[in-house]
Amino acid sequence: MKFFYLSSNPNESGQHEVHDRDCVLIPDSYDRDYLGPYNTGNEALRKAQTMKTEVGLCKHCCNTHDQPIISILKGGKNIV
Repeated sequence: MKFFYLSSNPNESGQHEVHDRDCVLIPDSYDRDYLGPYNTGNEALRKAQTMKTEVGLCKHCCNTHDQPIISILKGGKNIV
């Protein structure tokens, strides 16, 4: 589980970005809001959407393909 934050200031595209706490691009502590612990950036993004209208994931720290924590391998494919 990672801890995620939401940028208080929008980027050049007008979006407030979701970052994990270890991201090298995370804003200073005065320029971000705590979202909480989540398994994936997409989970944190859903919380961020309740706080701001224009939000997005940081391309540096949240660009991985999120895998569910619980899945069943069936026929070589992950089923959630």
